[in-house]
Amino acid sequence: MTSLDWIVIAIFFLALIGIIVWVMKQKQNNAADYFLGGKDATWIAIGASIFASNIGSEHLIGLAGSGASSGMAMAHWEIQGWMILLLGWVFVPFYTRSMVYTMPEFLERRFNPQSRTILATISLISYVLTKVAVTVYAGGLVFQQVFGIEELWGIDFFWIAAIGLVLLTALYTIFGGMKSVLYTSVLQTPILLLGSLIILVLGLKELGGWDEMMRICSSVKVNEYGDTMVNLIRDNNDSQYPWLGALIGSAVIGFWYWCTDQFIVQRVLSGKDEKEARRGTIFGAYLKLLPVFLFLIPGMIAFAIHQNAIAAGGEGFLPMLANGNVNSDAAFPTLVAKLLPAGVKGLIVCGILAALMSSLASLFNSSAALFTIDFYQRYRPDTDPKKLVRIGQIATVVIVILGILWIPVMRSVGDVLYLYLQDVQSVLAPGIAAAFLIGILWKRASAQGGMWALLSGLIIGLTRLGSKVYYSNAGVEPGVDGSLFQYVFYDCNWLFFCGWMLVFCLAVGVIVSLFTKAPEPEKIQGLVFGTSTPEQIAATRASWNKWDVVHTMIILGITVAFYIYFW
Repeated sequence: MTSLDWIVIAIFFLALIGIIVWVMKQKQNNAADYFLGGKDATWIAIGASIFASNIGSEHLIGLAGSGASSGMAMAHWEIQGWMILLLGWVFVPFYTRSMVYTMPEFLERRFNPQSRTILATISLISYVLTKVAVTVYAGGLVFQQVFGIEELWGIDFFWIAAIGLVLLTALYTIFGGMKSVLYTSVLQTPILLLGSLIILVLGLKELGGWDEMMRICSSVKVNEYGDTMVNLIRDNNDSQYPWLGALIGSAVIGFWYWCTDQFIVQRVLSGKDEKEARRGTIFGAYLKLLPVFLFLIPGMIAFAIHQNAIAAGGEGFLPMLANGNVNSDAAFPTLVAKLLPAGVKGLIVCGILAALMSSLASLFNSSAALFTIDFYQRYRPDTDPKKLVRIGQIATVVIVILGILWIPVMRSVGDVLYLYLQDVQSVLAPGIAAAFLIGILWKRASAQGGMWALLSGLIIGLTRLGSKVYYSNAGVEPGVDGSLFQYVFYDCNWLFFCGWMLVFCLAVGVIVSLFTKAPEPEKIQGLVFGTSTPEQIAATRASWNKWDVVHTMIILGITVAFYIYFW
């Protein structure tokens, strides 16, 4: 890091401070102001916030690392970002009409209070123990690698970077609320995009171009069926990413994440109206086409550079692990550390900071909203609006403290827990997705049906995770002859399991609904397909025009073209 790099970083922080000071001068008189930014966000702020919130450690470490280790396999999860369009076109009208602040609150409106409690509890625990913890853990690792500092003032630099990241983000989230998350994202998103684009261009220049990357990666087999690193669609017998399982699993997880997860939907709920919310999702879908090229492809580039260096008799480009294997997870920070000139490295560090801070800020704000709205306000409904803001700020502080306390646990089990994160999402998504699907698509879905769809997903998911931990520690190899229980909850490919789990949860919801009392028509009016009033239908139709449809078709066309190219 040169003086020029530090000057660039200082300018970034001055701009960030300027935005935060401006936001803090705005009114924060009630929950709508604090958690939804006063519900006056424009499509640019919504789309930028969706993208910036989504891009975090799983991209800087995980996506680039998977590109370096297995090629295009994980691209399914990024390209399924087109499902943001479902949020805008299908779900936004129902969420907007319900006037809710949180997704658990929507489930209470549609089903019952028990459904709200279940979803709020699942979301809060999963945010603190997975998303917050992994972002903080990976942030510490990234900055230790990029800065090349092992210790500072006699303290492991990992701790300084990790805790500094948390405290810095917490300060502006606590005092600025959703407005600070939205408007800092408008600054952070272009910096993140520009920085990552520079990495892509310089990486391709160092390697010798796109064709050279495709040549090297297409020569590396990833299974015994002839698939290579550049194949997105892999043989259905592939142990990790069978093509049918990948399409189904990534679609289920994508639907849950983009259409029902508080972390994403809260940005859309902050829109001033249906029109801005929908256009925000369209803008977010455009931006979401980029991570494959900004993070996964650079991982493949780093792998190709490493292969060339080894072939030339050198040490290799990527660092090695103690066991002699290549450290794929270091792909992105290694590109930053080794390829970038003075000044540009500072810009990339700002981009990495922007990615991690925006994800953390969104997590803190969403978690505080869940606690304040779905727990505190429910049991104290007459609480003064200004006090609710203070409760939200206190909740954010508590979540920050829990995140810091969880860092040692993350560091002790680091790689193992990171590998389990996709498993956690694959068993968390189906039950929640099933509850929202039957709730919005089927008028007959009863309160008990929705609740049991949610509960069955939770029970099956915990059983699957517990079984994986038990059989893994017992040294049982997947596929080894065992009981039916072992086959279902351990041997079965995680992607196929995710798909079958959704089918099962939907079946539970439908069967229970048919045997229990149907909801009263007035309770679900405007919340389910076929129940909207003529006025509501007219308002939704007035909120879009032909250009919204054109941009939607362009995004879907690019998605199809991507699948064809990397087939």
